[in-house]
Amino acid sequence: MTMLDQATAMIENAWGQPIEALEVLGVRRPSDDPLLRCAMHTRTALAITDNAVTVHQDRLHALSRHGYVPDFYELDRITETAVSLRVAHAESRAYLQAIRRVVEAREAAAPEVGAPAVRLAQAAVARSGQSPHAPGIVPEPPSPAAVVGPSVPTAGPRR
Repeated sequence: MTMLDQATAMIENAWGQPIEALEVLGVRRPSDDPLLRCAMHTRTALAITDNAVTVHQDRLHALSRHGYVPDFYELDRITETAVSLRVAHAESRAYLQAIRRVVEAREAAAPEVGAPAVRLAQAAVARSGQSPHAPGIVPEPPSPAAVVGPSVPTAGPRR
């Protein structure tokens, strides 16, 4: 599994849609979900470096295949290709890490979206002294408060 495949799977899992649909959403409505737009841009950069990795690997395999003795001038090409391959791998890892951070940021922000409303509802319930109820169901009226204190004798009034 390539790093591009890993990034695609992460993005699809985080947004719950196939990458093709997310690409369309990222282009048509970029302001609706800036984290999606960021993830898609980073994925595009990752696709480019992933392609570079493949090209450098193929070139390196061709220059160092079994039974092939490279000419002297090809040694520099082998070294340059190996260095370029390492750089492309490092860039791909950095892009994959960036996508992972965007997904983590999305997951961290998701509970925050409803959190203020939830806290307000909890505070309102706490102030009212009632427990929350399902929508559409009328809550029962509160029961009278219990009196706490010393018990009063049941005999007649005191004078």
